[in-house]
Amino acid sequence: MSHISHLSVERVTIPVLQRCKEERRAIVMTTAYDAVTARIADPVVDVILVGDSVGNVCLGFDDTLPVSMAMMNHHLEAVARTKPRALLVADMPFLSFHLSPDETIRNAGGFLQRGADAVKLEGGVKRAQMIRALVNCEIPVMGHLGLTPQSVNAMGGFKVQGRNADDALRLLDDAHHLQEAGCFALVLEGIPAELAARATEFLNIPTIGIGAGPNCSGQVLVFHDVLGLAGGHFPKFVRVYVEGCQLLQDGLSRWAADVRSGAFPAPQESYRLPDSLRDPIANWTPPEVSAKSDIL
Repeated sequence: MSHISHLSVERVTIPVLQRCKEERRAIVMTTAYDAVTARIADPVVDVILVGDSVGNVCLGFDDTLPVSMAMMNHHLEAVARTKPRALLVADMPFLSFHLSPDETIRNAGGFLQRGADAVKLEGGVKRAQMIRALVNCEIPVMGHLGLTPQSVNAMGGFKVQGRNADDALRLLDDAHHLQEAGCFALVLEGIPAELAARATEFLNIPTIGIGAGPNCSGQVLVFHDVLGLAGGHFPKFVRVYVEGCQLLQDGLSRWAADVRSGAFPAPQESYRLPDSLRDPIANWTPPEVSAKSDIL
């Protein structure tokens, strides 16, 4: 069936993604934050990201900065319990990989102990030391360049990156350094399509684009954006494939109307007493209560 992942493997692994890059087979990645979204996504995609975007999408924050390790662990565990076939990647949240290699290793290792196959972290060459420390501990790392949401304050908002010569060349340098540091793939977010195409051309590892044009090794979008569940304003790079909020509200409204009219629950949604209990129940009367009740 065309909607099922094209990768005919029991489990998607990092070598499988590398073969996709070499054979020019597009990699599909989306987010999941709980068991329900994971079960919907897993048969269709190649990579599931438990993203720190859970902060915006599920927890009501304006950005990803308030998301903690405890929050990420909670959502990762829910997704991991579904035992997905897709490669399971967990986002390193803000301040979880900035302070020391030891703390970075401890946080990332905790993700793997909870069922992740790999971790993702944001930033360029200045994160290379942390990436090397993780890779040396056999913790696979996916990099993330361009519009990096954890840097929203430094960037002055959610803005397209790499639009001037210095920034564009710096991004290409960073991509090279992250590959050399040991990243197995890079997310390229919010950059001109030509710049992403150039990065994809010279890198040996796969690139996963989000707002980075069609010439990456694959694409990622947030689950709730693709299915129209997020509501409000969508970024330019999002294509909504179904009006999920409206469909779900319509279903809920029909149920509510049936409850209010008495049409739900019907006999088929109700349980029946055994025949032997009908007379005792029908003949039951409340027990007499003493005038001097002990219940005050």
